Amino acid sequence: MSDMALLIWARGNGFQLALGIFLLGMVLRAFEIFSLGRKPDLSEARENTPGSGWRTVWSRSIPHASTWQRTLATIVLGYVFHLGLLITVMLFLPHIQIVRSTLGISWPGLPTPLVDATALLSIVALIGVIVQRLRDPVRRFLSVFEDYFTVALTLLPLLTGYLAFHHQLLPYTLMLAVHILSVELLLVFMPFTKLAHFATLFVARWYTGDLAAHKGVAS
Repeated sequence: MSDMALLIWARGNGFQLALGIFLLGMVLRAFEIFSLGRKPDLSEARENTPGSGWRTVWSRSIPHASTWQRTLATIVLGYVFHLGLLITVMLFLPHIQIVRSTLGISWPGLPTPLVDATALLSIVALIGVIVQRLRDPVRRFLSVFEDYFTVALTLLPLLTGYLAFHHQLLPYTLMLAVHILSVELLLVFMPFTKLAHFATLFVARWYTGDLAAHKGVAS
């Protein structure tokens, strides 16, 4: 298969297949979570409810002061990576054009040099997270294959996209095809690994805050 044929397949049938598996997987994951149900709480709700589901969704995104002191580097690297990934995926003009051609919606993007620099920062931050995990005896002991596998799945689209944009390592057509295939690989595995937290994270936080509010506990 030629480089162009691979690129055409990745943009067409490959993308449709990966997107279908992703959507089906997320539906199954949602069904799995919500089918667990919620036992009826027979206790009387407290009048003073300093916590709430929506409040917790946002408050848990800001680490406690003691957490900053203990794991400053980890927090900074994590925020740089996640924000960089969000900007790269959502505010890069070619990505927006893909959404527009697929769903018919679009939004303003950021200047390409800014997104390029952000993508590089995100790559460096994620590599830093891996190094920290390997250097910390506790985190290294607790880590399993899935932890490293999901990091690799996340790193590959960023790295291959950066290389394709700068015409490095492989011919551009082949590098672009590899980039698209790495994104599709991420989509395929996302619902079935810890990467599903991009969606389940907010459901879990809302549930925790709502339960705390019923008991009159701040969250």
